[in-house]
Amino acid sequence: MKKGYFGQWGGAFIPEVLHQTFVELNAAYEAAQADAKFWQEYIDFMANYSGRPTPLTYAENLSKHLGGAKIYIKREDLNHTGAHKANNVMGQGLLVKRMGKTRVIAETGAGQHGVATATMAARFGLACTIYMGEEDVARQRPNVFWMEKLGATVVSVKDGSRTLKDAINEAFRDWVASMDNTHYVFGTVCGPHPFPEMVAWFQSIIGQEAKRQIMEQHGRMPDRVYACVGGGSNAMGIFQGFLDQSSVELIGVEAGGKGLDTGKHACRMLSDRASAGIAQGYKSRFLQDSDGQMLDTHSISAGLDYVGISPILADLGEKGRVRFEAATDKEVLEALQLTMKTEGIIPALESSHAFVQAIKEAPQMSPEQAIIINMSGRGDKDIFTIAHAFADPSWQQFIISRADEYRLK
Repeated sequence: MKKGYFGQWGGAFIPEVLHQTFVELNAAYEAAQADAKFWQEYIDFMANYSGRPTPLTYAENLSKHLGGAKIYIKREDLNHTGAHKANNVMGQGLLVKRMGKTRVIAETGAGQHGVATATMAARFGLACTIYMGEEDVARQRPNVFWMEKLGATVVSVKDGSRTLKDAINEAFRDWVASMDNTHYVFGTVCGPHPFPEMVAWFQSIIGQEAKRQIMEQHGRMPDRVYACVGGGSNAMGIFQGFLDQSSVELIGVEAGGKGLDTGKHACRMLSDRASAGIAQGYKSRFLQDSDGQMLDTHSISAGLDYVGISPILADLGEKGRVRFEAATDKEVLEALQLTMKTEGIIPALESSHAFVQAIKEAPQMSPEQAIIINMSGRGDKDIFTIAHAFADPSWQQFIISRADEYRLK
């Protein structure tokens, strides 16, 4: 297989000006991969700084409520900064130290990658700029606040749909102008090689842990593993622990938004609006028109509101190793509410997509079977979106009263 490709997908479609930067990045990544001491340094750092390994929690109440399979939840919400994003970011931070760069940039949608990158930059003493679509800035304001307090400069991107794809475009523009001292901490398993492979490598820590944990708690492999899929880093993280286990079915859940028939969604693997294309440095399936122009996407979750999908997942889906499903915004809110009330656990809106499909399928399985849901992040970042969606009157009054306080000042 050609380097940087996964079946027909992948590659590195980059401007000539970035060629040498990618040569250096590939060399640093390959040297780190070949160095067992680097991986051990990474594991030790994540244990001492980020709180790994994260637990695999048996959701006893939810399992009993639904009947059928035993449900286990991989708790990436308990990773430092509240999501799986820290796994990749801290790994790339260690690479930045090796390369001697002094500044990092990143894109973010849900804000968790931005917070993780700002945290890493603070920890390692690096300058940091985060690009974020204007729409995502509005719906993820708590994360913007923390990024700025951690010392990062947050740039609100007003072009295009003002979401994740536009933030990525702006970050690449920055990198072209600042590559001598800057590393782009790409946040997901997309983009030009080596980013898909490299991000998947760091995120594989999730699957390695989950595989050990399910054997300890359940005594055998799970029957199914569920993960939400935007770009696909949390999904690839946990799927890698079970890819070689043919008896384990892997299910990726995309953002169904308002429904596949409405066009207001972010389903790259299920929609006839998606097709093969090349954008943002890689070949994959994109939501695009017949002229190759990227279409607008929609999801209640900022982190899944992305026009493309990982070339690795596009290949796994094409081969039938990963089954793809979609969850609508309405279903996501219902699954979130059920999980909160039965388990006292608050998944992020992104993670709740995986819960939707697991909740649908668990009752049709037997009590001897087990499933794992990868809870990629916690939902406190989504409080404004969730409270608005539920039309919570006390929250609305709180917002009004705080707004009045600020006006009076």
